[in-house]
Amino acid sequence: MADFLQFLFAGITVGAIYALVGLGFSLVYNASEVINFAQGEFLMLGMYVAYYLVTGFGLLAFLGASASPFAAACLAGPVVFIFGYYLHRWLISRVTGIRAVSAEAEGHYAQLILTLGLSLVLQNGGLIVFGSMPQSVRTPLASSAWEIGPFLGGSGSVFLNQARSYGSLVAAVVVVGLYLFMSRTRLGKTLRAAADNPEAATYMGIDVDRAHRVAFALGVAITAVAGGLVGTYYPFQPYVGLDFVIIMYAGVVLGGMGSIAGAFAGGMTIGFVQQLSTLVLPTQLQNTAIFVVFLLIVTFRPQGLFGRAVERA
Repeated sequence: MADFLQFLFAGITVGAIYALVGLGFSLVYNASEVINFAQGEFLMLGMYVAYYLVTGFGLLAFLGASASPFAAACLAGPVVFIFGYYLHRWLISRVTGIRAVSAEAEGHYAQLILTLGLSLVLQNGGLIVFGSMPQSVRTPLASSAWEIGPFLGGSGSVFLNQARSYGSLVAAVVVVGLYLFMSRTRLGKTLRAAADNPEAATYMGIDVDRAHRVAFALGVAITAVAGGLVGTYYPFQPYVGLDFVIIMYAGVVLGGMGSIAGAFAGGMTIGFVQQLSTLVLPTQLQNTAIFVVFLLIVTFRPQGLFGRAVERA
């Protein structure tokens, strides 16, 4: 029971960050139906932005060694937001927005190829700029843990890694903030309208291309925040996005493509399965357990946990 509780709490802390990663991807897809193969590279950019804010520039040294990595992770979001905004304006907008809606029958091949090429450019560009040496956003909290217990008459306790715990709290705050932004603010409602019906939104005076640009930038910014949080306990290099991108896609599809709530639930499910599977499987088979559960759920519910079934004529 103590081991079960240990991995259960670990699943919560890891799943919250996976959910944040999936939310960024889902927001991009939900707003403009772009399957962004470069989403993992924006996770990597968030890691490096947080790393340099803490170590390279020392801008957050006044916060101390414990708090500065989490502040840097939050600041990575605005930095990557600006990069994503202009990247969409100069490049990705060529194959999205009203232009893509008018050519919907041709599929999204240009978007897929473009984002896949962007992924390769960011990976190799990161290798040139940052080098191949693994880095980490060091914090003393990564080697500290809280003890909860003992349980079961003093026979066992649960230990919570402090870095992961604080990271999951920051992720939860970002998720709540995103929900309030999308449901309560005028800009959030504008983004939703442009996503639901671009042509009707245009008739209502909404700049759909600008809305898609903001949604794309916001989605990659959220993923960058998640990257900064992951960097506090996971070593990274320019190709680290490959370690997370498959899990990210699995979580989003598991929850239901286009569903914000589904992306959150899918990320949490991935975290639980990944951690709890170590009770019966070697650590090397964690991802195998994830895809076994993924295939089972998709077999019985192809639209995902929160997705809507599509009726075909």
